[in-house]
Amino acid sequence: MFMDLAIANFLSRILLFIPQLGLSLLIFGAFWFASILSRKLILRFAHRVNLNIDILNLLEQTTKISLLFFGALTALGTLGIDVSALVAGLGLTGFALGLALKDIVSNLLSGVLILIYQPFRRNDWIKVGPTEGKVLQIDLRYTTLQADNQKILIPNSSLFTNTICIIDKEEKIKIIQP
Repeated sequence: MFMDLAIANFLSRILLFIPQLGLSLLIFGAFWFASILSRKLILRFAHRVNLNIDILNLLEQTTKISLLFFGALTALGTLGIDVSALVAGLGLTGFALGLALKDIVSNLLSGVLILIYQPFRRNDWIKVGPTEGKVLQIDLRYTTLQADNQKILIPNSSLFTNTICIIDKEEKIKIIQP
C-alpha cells in the first residue's frame, strides 16, 4: 500500500514536471532562435553601414553569448530553480576570476577598445617598440602581425599602453601616444 502511494506520488510529480520542462525547452529554443536571427540582422546592418569585420565579429559573439545566457537563466527559472542565488554566485565568481585573470581581462578590454577606436586597421604597417609588421588580424586578445616570414602575436594590452607607429604607404609615420 505504501509502495503504491509512493509510486503514484512520483508519477504525479513527473506528470507535473513534463509541462515545465517543455516550456523551459521552448523558452531556451526561442532565445537560441533569437540569437540566430540577431546574427542575420547584424550582418544586414553591417553591410549597410560598411562595418569593420572585427567589430562585426565582436558584435555577433557578444549578442549570441548574451542571448543564450539569458535564455538559459530564464529556462532554469521556469523549471523552478532559484536563479537569484545562481546570479549572485556568478557575480562573485566573476569578481574572483577577474582578479585571477587580470592580464587576460586587460587584453580583452584593450581589444574591445582597439576595435572601437580603430587606431590602426588590417593591412596597416605598424611598429610597436622593436616589433614591426603588417596587421593581419585584430581579435579580442591579440593583434597578429606579419613580418618577413613570421606571424607575431602582440597582446592588446601592450598595444593599448605603448606608442604605436603607423607607417603608411608613402612612408610617412603617424605616431599614436598612449
